[in-house]
Amino acid sequence: MSEETAFTVSLFWRIFLLNALVLGAATVLLLWAPVTVSVPVLVTEAVVLVGGLLVMLVANAALLRVGLAPLGRMSRVMATVDLLRPGQRLPTAGHGGMPELIRAFNEMLDRLEAERGDSNARALSAQEAERRRIAQELHDEVGQSMTAVLLELKRVADRAPEELRDELRLVQEITRESLDEVRRIARRLRPGVLEDLGLLSALAALAADYGTHTGLTVGRRFDAELPRLGQDAELVLYRVAQEGLTNTARHSDATRVDISLRAAPGSVVLTVQDDGSGLGRSREGAGIRGMRERALLVGADLEIGTAPEGGTRVRLSVPVAEGER
Repeated sequence: MSEETAFTVSLFWRIFLLNALVLGAATVLLLWAPVTVSVPVLVTEAVVLVGGLLVMLVANAALLRVGLAPLGRMSRVMATVDLLRPGQRLPTAGHGGMPELIRAFNEMLDRLEAERGDSNARALSAQEAERRRIAQELHDEVGQSMTAVLLELKRVADRAPEELRDELRLVQEITRESLDEVRRIARRLRPGVLEDLGLLSALAALAADYGTHTGLTVGRRFDAELPRLGQDAELVLYRVAQEGLTNTARHSDATRVDISLRAAPGSVVLTVQDDGSGLGRSREGAGIRGMRERALLVGADLEIGTAPEGGTRVRLSVPVAEGER
């Protein structure tokens, strides 16, 4: 047996085989030791001893299985635990030192999730600050420079010979389209409409923008009366909607996407659903993990999967504080 195969033997079987070896050796000694059994060994004596051995092995296996079951559950949780899906805990059951071990494991998960939440909050805050800075520079520096280029091109086109005016107007049109694209990128980096006009207006503008630039049919349905939300919660809702629409445009081969925002008991629920090819067996990328990190920031519940009608559905449920309802 190779070293790699040896390590695949579970702790249960290691202890059980060790005990079986000891008990087997003791039985062999009893069978052939003239002090304890007849010589030659009588059939009845052999039956009693072998039966006793089997009983001991079965009892030993049962006890070990029960005693080591918490370790098996802990091993499975350790292999699958994801800090972006908090709440995975083990019941503190067992005997001996098992409850203490499981309790320490659960407390370790508590600490890891709390530390991950704090680090996520700092990282996302820094990310938003950097987005605002880049958006401001695009608007103030790149945007203004391109505007000056447009004005200069117009002045030159007005004075240029007739045979050059068409080419200069083409350059003007390309520059104007580039300026519009720079402004669109700046709006995506820093949604000023969210700060100025609120969440519903920001989502409506986002949906219209994606419909215009991707060719998708974007349906929207927003409740008129929504609970008041904090600034962080509104930003999370906006960013998750933005990422959901981006993923639809890039990966889903959809022709239509619907975005809705509605009030539910104790929460506000955002849904982004398309008619595309669905998730299939694709692994979660950076975009989806980013959505999960943002959801954790405000204690929201995020579900991403295939809708019953087909396509992909993103559902974000943001809890509403008692004083905000």
